Amino acid sequence: MLSYRHGFHAGNHADVLKHLVQTLVLEHLTKKEKPLRYIDTHSATGGYALDDAFAQKTSEWQEGIGQLWQAENLPEELSSYLDVIREFNSNSEKLKVYPGSPSVAEALLRPYDKLALFELHSADYRDLVRNFEGDRRVSTSNTDGFKGLISLLPPVERRAFVLIDPPYEVKDDYKTVIKTLEGAMQRFATGVYAVWYPMLDSEHSRMFPRNLERMGAQKWLHVTLQVRGKQTGGMYGSGMFVVNPPWMLEKQLKDVLPQLTARLKQSPDATFNIKSFGMD
Repeated sequence: MLSYRHGFHAGNHADVLKHLVQTLVLEHLTKKEKPLRYIDTHSATGGYALDDAFAQKTSEWQEGIGQLWQAENLPEELSSYLDVIREFNSNSEKLKVYPGSPSVAEALLRPYDKLALFELHSADYRDLVRNFEGDRRVSTSNTDGFKGLISLLPPVERRAFVLIDPPYEVKDDYKTVIKTLEGAMQRFATGVYAVWYPMLDSEHSRMFPRNLERMGAQKWLHVTLQVRGKQTGGMYGSGMFVVNPPWMLEKQLKDVLPQLTARLKQSPDATFNIKSFGMD
């Protein structure tokens, strides 16, 4: 059942969108001096070698972060995201490793913030523990992140950013995300929640974005990045649905996505979309 390994997809177009949004949100949330709790429901290993067997099998990163790594005249909104990746590569000119979302958060959070990382895949969990040992801000758990999230809410810090990004390899993940997000919002309505999902030519994938928008969140921002036409098969794009987004996030994404889409497009069908509710 747990056969998904993110190493195959590390640094692809979906990671670029997810980690860009994550970076922009964390930048806003860390401007306040109050402590913040970061919760990652599906942490995987926290980092990926782009020259290992998993990444080399597909080389998806070459059409993702590879298109931005040494590019010039990029929008300012990409700066912090790319800075995190450069630091993860020890500021080397060659891109060798790519940070997962826990490592992105670890780089941006402050000494008094906390990270709670969940990972159910046993092999990935061992790597996760090894990658974050020594950072006293971090707690890890080899358990179901959906249930683990609910158990941590409301956080003692009273401020939290939650990333929910299962692989959606199991169709029930779509329903579980909705149910978990509803439960989380009931326990902690003011938290910032970000849900990542793949764009696939399937009924579950088509219905999921609508179900997110209809679940009753008072404020949300919904961004999608499509790099090719859905008729090509496979994951042709991805989306991020953010509940209680920082007020500047929509403008930042509107500024950066035209050029980002142009850089990452794999066919003339590439496009992006941004919707929001309750942000006025």
